[in-house]
Amino acid sequence: METPIARTSRWRRLLPRSRGRWAAGIAALVVLAGAGTWTAVADDSAPAVHRQDRMMRVDGVSVDTSYFTTGGTQRRPAVLIGHGFGGSKAETREQAEQLAADGYAVMTWSARGFGKSGGTISLNAPDREVKDVSRLIDWLAARPEVQLDSKGDPRVGVTGASYGGAVSLLAAGYDRRVDAIAPEITYWNLADALFPDGVFKKLWAGIFVTTGGGCGNFEKQLCDMYERVAVSGKPDAAARALLTERSPSAVADRIKVPALIVQGQTDSLFPLGQADAMAKAIDANGAPVSVDWIAGGHDGGDMETDRVHKRVSDWFDRYLKDDKGAATGPAFRVTRTGGIDSTDGAALTRGASGDTYPGLRSGPESVELNGGTQKFSNPAGANPPAISAVPGVGGGLAQLSTLGVGLSLDFPGQYARFDSAPLTASRRVTGSPTVRVNVKAGAGDAVLFGKVYDVSPDGKQQVLPSQLVAPYRITPAQQGKPIELTLPAVDHEIDSGHRLRLVLAATDLGYASPAAPTTYTVSLDGPLAVPTAPGLKTAAATLPWWTWGLPAAAAVIAAVLLLSTRRRTATPAPDPALTDVPLQITGLSKKYAKSANRYAVRELSFRVEKGQVLGLLGPNGAGKTTTLRMLMGLITPDDGEIRVFGRAIRPGAPVLSRVGSFVEGAGFLPHLSGRANLELYWQATGRPAEDSHIEEALEIAGLGDALARAVRTYSQGMRQRLAIAQAMLGMPDLLILDEPTNGLDPPQIREMRDVMIRYAAGGRTVIVSSHLLSEVEQSCTHLVVMDRGRLVQAGPVAEITGSGDMVLVTSAEEITEPLVEKIASLAGIGSAVRTDDTHGLLVRLDGATSPQLVTELVRLDVPLTGVGPHRRLEDAFLTLISGGSA
Repeated sequence: METPIARTSRWRRLLPRSRGRWAAGIAALVVLAGAGTWTAVADDSAPAVHRQDRMMRVDGVSVDTSYFTTGGTQRRPAVLIGHGFGGSKAETREQAEQLAADGYAVMTWSARGFGKSGGTISLNAPDREVKDVSRLIDWLAARPEVQLDSKGDPRVGVTGASYGGAVSLLAAGYDRRVDAIAPEITYWNLADALFPDGVFKKLWAGIFVTTGGGCGNFEKQLCDMYERVAVSGKPDAAARALLTERSPSAVADRIKVPALIVQGQTDSLFPLGQADAMAKAIDANGAPVSVDWIAGGHDGGDMETDRVHKRVSDWFDRYLKDDKGAATGPAFRVTRTGGIDSTDGAALTRGASGDTYPGLRSGPESVELNGGTQKFSNPAGANPPAISAVPGVGGGLAQLSTLGVGLSLDFPGQYARFDSAPLTASRRVTGSPTVRVNVKAGAGDAVLFGKVYDVSPDGKQQVLPSQLVAPYRITPAQQGKPIELTLPAVDHEIDSGHRLRLVLAATDLGYASPAAPTTYTVSLDGPLAVPTAPGLKTAAATLPWWTWGLPAAAAVIAAVLLLSTRRRTATPAPDPALTDVPLQITGLSKKYAKSANRYAVRELSFRVEKGQVLGLLGPNGAGKTTTLRMLMGLITPDDGEIRVFGRAIRPGAPVLSRVGSFVEGAGFLPHLSGRANLELYWQATGRPAEDSHIEEALEIAGLGDALARAVRTYSQGMRQRLAIAQAMLGMPDLLILDEPTNGLDPPQIREMRDVMIRYAAGGRTVIVSSHLLSEVEQSCTHLVVMDRGRLVQAGPVAEITGSGDMVLVTSAEEITEPLVEKIASLAGIGSAVRTDDTHGLLVRLDGATSPQLVTELVRLDVPLTGVGPHRRLEDAFLTLISGGSA
């Protein structure tokens, strides 16, 4: 293949149309020139998945990659997985490992400008990010375990979400070796997504740039384009052309491979219309297409990850493994949400499907609207703006909208409203409603925002489905005559007795409106056409387990209560003597399930005082996690008791409100900011907002300006600190942290250590379980060492590490190597090692005593400044758990 040059147009023109490639092995060597070192990691699943990390070079740019296989030389298809914008290859690892275990050779990579890859962000430019994908395919073609269709042509599929979804489409358009794709929640035309109908989607565009690390991290012409449009508030032809040429729609006629298109219903960034356009274009090319509308999207909500990944795997089984028995699913599926599971508060969902993709206007039904001719104003400066979708918050609102709860805002005098009569029967809207209107503006373009509300019978509540709005720019040439407006595509059930309300507003928070004040006049030119997709069949709702399980469980419980002779004891009275003691554990025991004599924890007793940072140490299986779970009231001990501030712990004990915990990670809504996540979490507790002490928790956690950013842009260390801040909400007197430094690099670990120390400095108490003994030694004041469920030792860190045969000698002068050798050769001295600052010496005693060592050092004229015991916590820990043998 001829090497493409930098100019986009020539890159397209020079790319061969044939599937054959020249010298794939040589191409692979070129790609790998100057790359880093291979590493391999296997997980615990069966079969074992091996990972190889490598830094590749493409046109002088480093591309960070990972390669996953189950080993062996058996030929298998390959899959490339792209990541979302602002992310890196790390976010695709779980899917990669699963596909590798399913018999694929899988490659992930961090796109230019993200993760550890070099270069600048070019928004999937054909001669940059898309070219990188072709180079990865070159590399796969040279692997002995990858199945080939011909020399240099591996059997390969591409999948990914958002940014990664777009590159899967582009790869299929630019590289004929791609055999199947599965793009998720992505765009077909980026210009249409960010400049819909010529209106600037300013809020999402700003988040887009910020998520990329700022304008300076983008290719210069992209940065210049964004700043130009952001200042003017209106996209120009050059901006549209630039984004269009980097969009999959630019190569629509070349994408001729089976495509599974997954798009989000709660997505104001890339709405369902983007998926509709790509489905129609690929189907027109004669390729198999399936469309799946999931409940979530860029605004949040349920991403249905497990189901989607299973469907992607089945899709590749059919079109990469050529498994004709693989079930690829229906041609169209939509997830429908309705109601709440009373057992856990989760939204109830079920799928509706059809044998053909209905598009966005199938089965239209007319709904008459009333309202006549209406006038309203575009306010000066376009303020205050109406509110519909709010990126980063809209997902939660959209989920509520499916349950009949709405939150939107239209300011009086800034919109026109047209209502239907109450519906005589329920109606399911599936697709994009349309309406014909006449619009006139006092001057210039009319910029309007259309939305359809579901209004309750009493008119007091209106719900905006999925919180979506559609913008329109109506030029003077279009004004004064009927034009058709396409409203947001949704899937929403409208109950009998409810009304439909069409609103055309002058402003919207997410978009740029003209700053000059003017007046708009709007009238209808026909009914609202509502698509119903009549060919869809909704899956039958299965009976919740509790409809049959609860009666049966009640009968069993009643029988147990009647037959049991075990008396339940009342909760012990508070102990006044322990009112100021954060924690006292006495004789605590817990047996393993179905075991009469095997204990997870046995006769454990220790006490923790205010202001302490207590390290809970022990090897795997020592009983640490079981102890913490009993401490938090999650499981009940078999014997003994736990008292927190003098009150006995039972599940749901009120005193647990004084305990904050971070165990096994915290889940955050990725598109919400850090602050919004914490505020919503606290609201869920039902406690007063003023009791959250959120500012204090955030100050201790030290997240700074990152609080305003979406959590999906956070590093692992920032996520950990946000989780700690969440545990600190309400400023609990006792804070429990289980492995808080997992996955952190050394600087992040140091920051986490400072967080714990600052928190305890306020007179509160911290209990931390960790395997990093060096960190425990530096951050904790006291230790509890456990082994096989029993207490081995408890006390101050200095006391536990302060005994042993290692002595630290410090000198006023530099200790030379000849002097070190002399000391090491003394009788009774096992070894002597100089410290890094050359003014200290670690001496291991092997028969000699400390006084004897001091005598010898004085004889050697060593100007001593200190001599004391020195033992690392690691040494002490190993000695304790080995019974003194270590």
